[in-house]
Amino acid sequence: MKELELKLSGEIKRLTNKTFKFDERIREGWFSAVYFLKTREIVEKEKPDNIVTMQFFQKKNAVLCGTDEVIALIHTFAKHPEKLEIHSLKDGDKITPFETVLTIKGPYQYFGYLEGIIDGILARRTSVATNVYHVVKAARASGKQKPVIFMGDRDDHYTQQAGDGYAAYIGGSTAQATHAMNEWWGKEGMGTMPHALIQIFNGDVVEATKAYYKTFPNDDLMALVDYNNDVITDSLKVARAFGDKLSAVRLDTSRTLVDQYFFRNPHLMGSFDPRGVNPELLFALRRALDEEGFEHVKICATGGFTEDRIRKFEELKVPVDMYGVGSSLLKVNIGFTGDNVMLNGEPQAKEGRRLRPNPRLEKVEFE
Repeated sequence: MKELELKLSGEIKRLTNKTFKFDERIREGWFSAVYFLKTREIVEKEKPDNIVTMQFFQKKNAVLCGTDEVIALIHTFAKHPEKLEIHSLKDGDKITPFETVLTIKGPYQYFGYLEGIIDGILARRTSVATNVYHVVKAARASGKQKPVIFMGDRDDHYTQQAGDGYAAYIGGSTAQATHAMNEWWGKEGMGTMPHALIQIFNGDVVEATKAYYKTFPNDDLMALVDYNNDVITDSLKVARAFGDKLSAVRLDTSRTLVDQYFFRNPHLMGSFDPRGVNPELLFALRRALDEEGFEHVKICATGGFTEDRIRKFEELKVPVDMYGVGSSLLKVNIGFTGDNVMLNGEPQAKEGRRLRPNPRLEKVEFE
């Protein structure tokens, strides 16, 4: 397998500067449903002069993403792309059910075999962008926008990181875990330490943090504090050791564990679920830091966070300064459909489908 790269910077008006990587087997039809390939062959022989209009839509309120990628796909793999008439919405546009987001007009055999690939690109990118949008919205439910770190690297195939990271950016996440996730929008990945670093220092959070700070002195220092399942004790140890140099602490307690704080204070248990990163633990951590003069130390919460869970935390005014979210953002729950709705300038579509003009569509011009 070889990859083809297409760097778009002025080649297609309205696109930002991105480098898309495509598998050259797309041209051979390797990723297209076989019935599209058979249809292309029939049309080339029997109806070569046809002109169709293909229209794409979905059925939810969503944040559109993937249009630049789709246009690059057409530019790369359609036959005579300069002869196609394309109208599209833009990445980041809010869309409604059944709203037309893209139309392609031209001979079917030039581009029809790409229909399923286009549907898949729009479905995945729009799903991620919309999921992130709702999580970011939930993270400002208390009135202040709190950063959402996109941490989807371990929940997805690595080949999807660049596109999903861009979709997350379109949805509102401006901090992401890997460099690949930032590739299309010009930043670098961010992160501090995993549990593995603390393990290598025999579970000593302070020593691990010292090593991190020594190696990366210019980073904002964020210590991971749940390794020993005693986040308040370890947060205070790190704060005492680093003082003003400590920017934040991160909690990633498993949903199957109860932090040692509650075993030291058993009278607190009984009225809530004490497992994982829970509101009561975070309130206690904030109080403990503030009482020792570490008001500047922020709290980052990660581990199993979803839109609903973040919203509940915000409604309770839990003292979280930033959230790290992964798997819940990668669920593909928005599907796109491409339909041929016009034939040679006349309405022609399967029952229940018709051309839905959208004045918001912009013409895409190939230079």
